Amino acid sequence: MAVSRAGALVAGVAALLASGAATAETGAGAGKLRLLMVEQPGCEWCAAWDAAVGPAYPLTEEGRAAPLERVDILAVRGLALDLDRPARYTPTFILLRGDAELGRIEGYPGEDFFWGLLGRMLEEAGAR
Repeated sequence: MAVSRAGALVAGVAALLASGAATAETGAGAGKLRLLMVEQPGCEWCAAWDAAVGPAYPLTEEGRAAPLERVDILAVRGLALDLDRPARYTPTFILLRGDAELGRIEGYPGEDFFWGLLGRMLEEAGAR
């Protein structure tokens, strides 16, 4: 049975989409979730997060849904982000879709509260 050019084109596009090589996104990273950690040198609560959560974060469902990116509090102003308000405290965890803020956790309230608050933000973002 011969396959028409249109059929081959449709099959090729379907294979490309299934491979993840093409998406409907516009711009680099548009639509992808990420968790921005705003920090500064000497921040004891940043160090507490690093000790309690940091090593496990990339291995968790949350870490896979919203990979962590770290930025110094003085550098965050220079980034082209659509934030609800400036980051004033460290650590501040900002959930982004592309460059738009979806939610934030200001400070580090401890491991149990962190996971609960992050889980709620991810649910609201449709990642769970």
